[in-house]
Amino acid sequence: MDIPKDFIIRIINQFETGSPEGAYDKLVIQDDGINGTYQITYGRSQTTEQGNLRYLLEMYVEAQGAYSTDLLPFLDRIGQESLVAENEFHELLVRAAKDDPVMRQVQDKFFDAFYWEPAIEWCEEYGLKTALAGLVVYDSQVHSGGVPLFLRKRFSERPPSKGGDEKRWLAAYVDARHQWLRYHKRTQLRECVSRTECFRQEMERGNWDLQLRPVMVKGVAIE
Repeated sequence: MDIPKDFIIRIINQFETGSPEGAYDKLVIQDDGINGTYQITYGRSQTTEQGNLRYLLEMYVEAQGAYSTDLLPFLDRIGQESLVAENEFHELLVRAAKDDPVMRQVQDKFFDAFYWEPAIEWCEEYGLKTALAGLVVYDSQVHSGGVPLFLRKRFSERPPSKGGDEKRWLAAYVDARHQWLRYHKRTQLRECVSRTECFRQEMERGNWDLQLRPVMVKGVAIE
């Protein structure tokens, strides 16, 4: 499977942080936690306080980053209590990403291990081989933590591993995800249809190998 990893990551970084390079120091508070609770979202491709943020910081501490000692007391609290109001913690995260190259290196390794590699493994398991499939699945991995079964149940197309056609399956999945986002009760998720609209556009112009450049992402040309 010939997947242009760096190009795909730049596209997802643009969706996640508004920058193709990724905003390593971006920290926002959003009400997208369990039962609509607020949580910290942080990093190059944005990981969450109630998700994998603790693993990212454990990797940073193990790498002996410049802010490891300061961040260490917060590790056991992540996922156990809300740190939304802990301004000192927020400031440490932002400063670490801005000032310490180790944090940026760790983030690259973290997003590979927790999002990129699982996405590629999913593609291989289900027989998806196109670069566009890699983009769609990686986006789902970052944005939804995987390729949700409840969405796959909404259409009858089968993946190649089950004897189906890849392009037809991918179009059906993107359409199902588009409808889910478009009519979601949360305004923030409804705004994410820019992702599925982008994927639909690339399918329409036959850009299955992602060799037609640039790809327009929210008005920005990604080369």
